[in-house]
Amino acid sequence: QEQLVESGGGLVEAGGSLRLSCAASGRTFTGYAMGWFRQAPGKEREFVAAIIWSASSTAYATSVKGRFTISGDYAKNTVYLQMNSLKPEDTAVYYCAARTIPRSGVSLTLPSYDNWGQGTQVTVSS
Repeated sequence: QEQLVESGGGLVEAGGSLRLSCAASGRTFTGYAMGWFRQAPGKEREFVAAIIWSASSTAYATSVKGRFTISGDYAKNTVYLQMNSLKPEDTAVYYCAARTIPRSGVSLTLPSYDNWGQGTQVTVSS
């Protein structure tokens, strides 16, 4: 079973930056794609960003495009989320997730992933 552990969350002022990391442990990390989702209090979990390892292609939610960057180090089994120009509305628990195999017709923006981390809190003060 692959385990995912997020880190890097914290409290930051609006306009600041944070870098989240998600490290995979356990068996060799050979997943198809990795994603970041977030969930604010009282709201549903929403897609933030995703990366397909083999193609190095990425996808972003409209709300974070141009401010957030997803990247990964396949050798280190780690995926990152660089978050710049943070806004109070970015406050949420951020989760990383792994989709181990491609799923035809299932967008990476949907929470149809095989493994999830426990989440890391990001709080942006105004």
